[in-house]
Order: sequence, then C-alpha cells, then structure tokens
Amino acid sequence: MLELIDLHTHSRWSDGVLAPAELVERAARRSVQLLALTDHDTVGGCAEAQRAAHTHGVRFIAGTELTAGWRGREVHVVGLRVRLPSAELERHCAQMMALRHERIVAMAQRLTRAGLPGEALAAGALAIPAPTRTHLARALCEQGFAKERQQAFDRWLGRGRPGYVEARWPELTEVVAHITAAGGLAVLAHPHRYALSGGELRALVDAFKQAGGAGIEVSVSGMSPKAADRAASLARRFALAGSIGSDFHEPDLPWRPLGRFAKLPEGITPIAACLD
Repeated sequence: MLELIDLHTHSRWSDGVLAPAELVERAARRSVQLLALTDHDTVGGCAEAQRAAHTHGVRFIAGTELTAGWRGREVHVVGLRVRLPSAELERHCAQMMALRHERIVAMAQRLTRAGLPGEALAAGALAIPAPTRTHLARALCEQGFAKERQQAFDRWLGRGRPGYVEARWPELTEVVAHITAAGGLAVLAHPHRYALSGGELRALVDAFKQAGGAGIEVSVSGMSPKAADRAASLARRFALAGSIGSDFHEPDLPWRPLGRFAKLPEGITPIAACLD
C-alpha cells in the first residue's frame, strides 16, 4: 500500500487555523502516515505536533517554511527534519517573527490612514506568533471590508494597494544556510506560484541548488499538470529530490486537503527517502 505523505502544512502558529495537535489528529483520520508541520518562520508548534503524532501513530517531521528574498522577490523555502532545539534556527525565527509583527503594525497604520479601523483589523494578527497578510485579509472579510480573501488582497493588501508594506526578507542563501545548519533539508516551496519567466525560474532553482538546496516541491495541491511537469523537469535538471505536500491551512479550503495530491513522476527521487 502506498504510504500517504504530507510534507507541507500549517497550524495556527502561523496562518493555519488548527492547533498543531488538531492538525495531526485530522491527518491521522485521513490516514496520513508521514507528516511535517511547516509553519511560516517558526518551529513553535512542532513540540505539540510531535506529541500528538506519537499518540496517533503518525511519523512526524519537524519543519518550517522560511521566507527569503531573491532578486527583490519573495520566495519560500521549506525546511524538513530540522533539529530541535536549534539555537541558530530559533534565533532566526524569533527575528522573523519580530519583523512580521512590525510589518503588520505598519500595515495597520496604513489602513487607518485609508479610513479603515487598522488597529482593530490587526488585533487578531498580532496575537499570532508568526502573523501574515492572510490574517489581515481574514479580518477585512469578517468586518465587511471585503467579500472574500482575494478581494481583500486586490483592494487593500496587495503590492501598490493602500495597506501594503514592503518587507525586507533575508537572502535566499542565508535562509538555506539556517536550515542546513540545523541538520535540515531545504526544499524550494511551490515553484509554480512565483511570477517568474521560465528563464528566471531556472535561475532561481540554480541559485537555490548552489546555496545547498536539497529538493523542490513537485506535487502540491492545486498545481496544474503543466506546472507539475515543469517542476519535475527542474528537479531532474538540477538533481533535486521531489517533495509533496498539501500546503494545508484550514478545513474550509477543500482544494487543499491533507494528504491528497498527485504522486511523484517517474525518475524523481522522493525527499521522503532522505528523511531517515
């Protein structure tokens, strides 16, 4: 029987809605056998998830999804099998959480200047260890300033919109180094979501590989067959292992269920085989 694996998930330590233990319980109900928790810029939920995984008989991988900058663009790197505790990685995450909180405060101030109750909109986000723009988008919807999340980004939170604040993320090489120093494997997350030309995407993957990257996500919920083929081609070209994950955030997003996505194509080394 094929092992069900999910190496990209989020809890309410970042922009998910479930507690780590609830996430693990849900994964167990869906027969996921190997699970990684990869919250944005934090490993804070991993201890709780590890305990729950032991209870439910799920093999657990401690992870995170670190935010990085590359040629002025935001990219994400999943770190799998990171060693905890890891002073250097946790220090980096603490710095990132402070940066995230500062950004949310600045965005709230901009929303206030635009005539919205910025402080009230940001209150929930600032109670989260690693807040994201998604928290503000949810608040804008809940308080009637947007009908749905994408509209919140298009009207208020996207680049060039009234509430947007640029973030200066650490460089890609630095982020990969933090993961590898903690004994982890660095995986380039969801390559299909970056607004890059084919040449730019190849340059990104090349830079990632040169920095010490070990894998690339080849199968992610919502990835089209064409995008999956492109990711698989990049994996082969740059000798990267392939990773799979749902990028699960909440049960109300039915297109991102835990443990359900296409299997890896032939000829791709699974990153899961490197986690032992």
